[in-house]
Amino acid sequence: MIPLVAVAHGSKDPRAAATVTALADAVRARAPGVDVRAAFLDHCAPSLPQALASLAPDEVPDDVAVQCVALPLLLTAAYHSKSDIPAQLAAAVAAHPSLDVVSAGTLGPHPLLLAALERRLREAGVAVHSAAERAATSVVLAAAGSSDLSANATIATLADQWRAASGWQAVVPAYASAAGPRPAEAVASLRAAGAARVVVATYLLAPGYFADKIRDGALNARADAVSGVLGAAPEVTDVVLDRYRAAVADLAAQSTVARAQ
Repeated sequence: MIPLVAVAHGSKDPRAAATVTALADAVRARAPGVDVRAAFLDHCAPSLPQALASLAPDEVPDDVAVQCVALPLLLTAAYHSKSDIPAQLAAAVAAHPSLDVVSAGTLGPHPLLLAALERRLREAGVAVHSAAERAATSVVLAAAGSSDLSANATIATLADQWRAASGWQAVVPAYASAAGPRPAEAVASLRAAGAARVVVATYLLAPGYFADKIRDGALNARADAVSGVLGAAPEVTDVVLDRYRAAVADLAAQSTVARAQ
């Protein structure tokens, strides 16, 4: 089986790396034949170049291809997936010509992530299975935020899709950084508009600075509940495997084209 290198942002908060490790373990349990490795863009080891180098030791001849999939554990496509990861992959291949790497799509957007958000809201005490409760509850979809406008637009679109499919009274996007409104501002705005019940759905993969900022600000603004991060939810594991399988199919197609030339 083709190895999977799951690439997370990385954080100084040890809870983040532990969550990524738990997700990698969950993927490995679901696909026991796959060599699943975690890598980090910052703060934690191994780095992406280190993880890739471990797959292509020096004794492998340059004419022997070592295939692998690099999968960004990111919920939107922004700088890291568009620039940072491709640059690191190109450098790794230049340093280890035996590597044949394909980058999978980012985790989000994906329909299963809405199911993961609902799971976390239920765990936070929100009666997600009650149509009446949904109709009386407004949701703040709280993401990290990005300087990439298209990434923030993805969150806004996701909020619209969730509202249309779910029966929540409202679903509004909010961002912990780089864009507005902040989650606390969104909660306060919904309260001012007369919302009787306001909950916050945390659209982050792992705990850390942004998750704490979202929770503290939202609770101070009188949110009724704040969900936990997505973490190693079963739906997230399914998304990882879905992205991995699509990338493996891309590798197979590329190999077929190369043999035909």
